Order: sequence, then C-alpha cells, then structure tokens
Amino acid sequence: MSDLIMEKPSCRTLATQACPTVKTLLEPQEKDLGGFSVRRLLPTRELRAVGPFVFFDHLGPAEFPAGRGIDVRPHPHIGLATVTYVFEGEILHRDSLGNVQAIRPQAINWMTAGRGIVHSERTPPEVRRSAHTLHALQLWVALPEARERMAPSFRHYGADALPLLEEKGRSMRVLIGEAFGARSQVETVSPTVSIEATLQRGAAIPVPDQVEERAVYVVSGRVSARGTQLPAHTMAVFDQSPRIILKAEEDSRLVIIGGAPVGKRTIWWNLVASRQELIEEAKEKWRQGEFPDVPGETEFIPLPE
Repeated sequence: MSDLIMEKPSCRTLATQACPTVKTLLEPQEKDLGGFSVRRLLPTRELRAVGPFVFFDHLGPAEFPAGRGIDVRPHPHIGLATVTYVFEGEILHRDSLGNVQAIRPQAINWMTAGRGIVHSERTPPEVRRSAHTLHALQLWVALPEARERMAPSFRHYGADALPLLEEKGRSMRVLIGEAFGARSQVETVSPTVSIEATLQRGAAIPVPDQVEERAVYVVSGRVSARGTQLPAHTMAVFDQSPRIILKAEEDSRLVIIGGAPVGKRTIWWNLVASRQELIEEAKEKWRQGEFPDVPGETEFIPLPE
C-alpha cells in the first residue's frame, strides 16, 4: 500500500540519563485518505531502518460503508519482501506470478520481490457488499545484497504457522523468527524477528535479547520501558541494554520488530536497492511497460514524476 502516503514522520532522539534504553522515539506521519488513515513510522530522515525493516505502515482501524474499500492498483517492487499482517478485516492480494490470496487476521502474506514483481491489494467483493473494518500493518524487509536479484516468490502463512503463547494477562504471537522458545514457520533470507503481543493492564513481556537491532510499535494502549512512556502509535528504538521489559500501563497491543541490518539501501517509491542503477533500471522498465502484468487486472499506478 506504499502509494497511499509518501510523507515522512518526525523523529526525536532521547539522550537523557533517565532513559538510556530508548535511543529514538518515532512519531508517525498520519494522513487521512478519505475515511481512513495510514501512519508511517519507517523510513525517516534520521532513521532509515531497524534491522532489515526499511518500511513500516499502520493502516486504520478504518470503517468502510457498504460499497467502499481499498483499491491499491498494480504497482512494482524490487529488492524487498513485503509483509502484510491483518488485525481485522481482509485484503485480497493478486500478483504477476498468478497468485490470488486473501489475507485475514492472524496470518501473513510474505511476497519476495527480488528482481521484480507486480501486485495489487483490494477489498474483496464479498466483503465490500456490507459495512466492514480494516486494520492492518504492512512492512518491507530489505533483501541482503547477494539476494536482492533473486527470483520473485509468494508465500501465505496461516495462523497455525505463527506460534501463539498465551499466559495470564498476556499473549504473544511469533510472526517471524524465534522468540520465547517458539519459532515461526515464515522463511526469511536474513536474521529477522517480529512479534505481536496483547497485554492486559499491568502485564509485561521482555524484549528479546541477542537481536542486533530492535524496536517496539504500540498499536494501541500505552506501555513503558524503564520509565519511558510509550503511547499509542509511537515506535521506540532500543539500544543493546539487556533485559528490557515492556509493561502495559493500560490494555495494549504492540508489535516488536528487529534483526540484523543488511546495509545501506536506496528507497524510491516502491523500489528498494543497494545501488542507484538498479532503481533507475526498474523505473525505466515500469515506464516502458516491461514488468509482467497481474492476471485479471487492467489498471496500474503510473511512475511518479
């Protein structure tokens, strides 16, 4: 859904002795798109990535009347994997490999763009017939330089592939990677971690140690980390301090992301690459109509001027 919003969020560095654990607190750039909003946390001018994550969008919750929904027309990607996770509602994915897959809550669509793929994201017709809600995350994971030209692919992972750990007052779902003794079945090409957690007021969870770079995004509610208050819709980027605990100051939902950085990346529109010439090559290819079509789709998003 990257064509929805192009503004960049603000960033505030926390350098006081009172909060050494939080290096940076990111506040989103929010835009109303006619009845629903998108919040962008990554990238910023000050912070380009957390581990391999180079893009982080939070959509909704958006309430649509009957007959309305999202229609993100076909657009290209290179050099990344898109990760779509839905809290509520449904999105229909179509791509140039011929995949057609609905993404519903507690599942992941993982699309590896590699040397190039085209996809669309729309509200399914059957959902559009009545009033509905959409609440979702879309993230981009940059591919390591040695793999950024790999063949494109698509995988859908249902809820049974994403381990759910439930305890009194809290639940943790391991979306990507390994945490809390559980491992997600999502296949990655570099060390990557993502966890969804819901906490009742007073409950707490640790931020996984031994993750090279890590951050938490507060989807709803409010949490604290060593005295730093983290309100809803903010992302806290942590230093390497061990045993960081996130405590819910009220009922909260959060997402932890992290992993090993893959090096400097250029991001232009929907294109990610280690070298500018790869961006220019993809731009010209899209301009000339040389990317493959999405079967069943006739629309497309033109190259931005």
